[in-house]
Amino acid sequence: MSDNIHDVIIIGGSYSGLSAAMQLGRARRKVLIIDEGLRRNRFASHSHGFLTQDGIDPATIAANAREQVLMYPTVTWRSARADTARRIENSRSADAAFEVIVGSTRHISRRLLLANGVKDILPNIDGLAERWGRSVFHCPYCHGYELDQGRIGVIEGSALSMRHALMLPDWGPTTFFINDAFEPDSEQLAALEACGTRVERSPVAAIMGHADVKLADGRTFPFAGLFVLAPFELATPIAQHLGLEMEQGPVGAIIKTDPMKETSMQGVFACGDAARMMASVALAVGDGNLAGAGVHRSLMFGTI
Repeated sequence: MSDNIHDVIIIGGSYSGLSAAMQLGRARRKVLIIDEGLRRNRFASHSHGFLTQDGIDPATIAANAREQVLMYPTVTWRSARADTARRIENSRSADAAFEVIVGSTRHISRRLLLANGVKDILPNIDGLAERWGRSVFHCPYCHGYELDQGRIGVIEGSALSMRHALMLPDWGPTTFFINDAFEPDSEQLAALEACGTRVERSPVAAIMGHADVKLADGRTFPFAGLFVLAPFELATPIAQHLGLEMEQGPVGAIIKTDPMKETSMQGVFACGDAARMMASVALAVGDGNLAGAGVHRSLMFGTI
């Protein structure tokens, strides 16, 4: 059992989890990363907006990061899904505060870092899921430039899709498919007209070809790319099982943290998409870097 006691267990080994692990590895702390291999951006072929990594396959960024992090001898990796974690009460060891069970193995740590990310809940539109991350996107800053000012479609996926419809004309001529989700009021219609966004009210029946929108009335519109601001949920139920305080955002709930990324439960930290409203590779890396420092300072100066 002693081999399974760590300073920190990190659940989630994507960009934020790896970034935190590097900080902790450089502090020579014993770290276990548990990851099931389902990055949120696994469907995308290129990552953008990250200095020195612009245009690189996100899988390559993740693989390089993992290789670099695992060069630190105190950091280990387990490819598995972790669904449960609990705080150990009345532990015999002052250094053992949290328990994570994976399969038949019990892992114990002094601190727990949740970097488990989120999963997008896509609209039930035929052909959309197959094109997610390839020609259907959620982030204009990540993918808008590459559309080369071609025609862009916005499909209503949440209340914030209105904001997408107002933003995206900066990247190309935009059509907003309301898709029976809501009817813009007069002020919203005036704003859409002012930025040149066209409004279509017929429901979306399917996505075909590269990014062609087929409507219920039979019309088809070809686009360079489509954007859907879909709601999301945490990728695992661990935060709920621990009873962590959540923060509700426009498209989903995230784990609430303090400025050093500690959650409402002392000794439990969170970073990345599961703990911040805006999402990108660059932001996840920065968030993980901060969380790693926060966890290390907690180990040095804090108590559970």
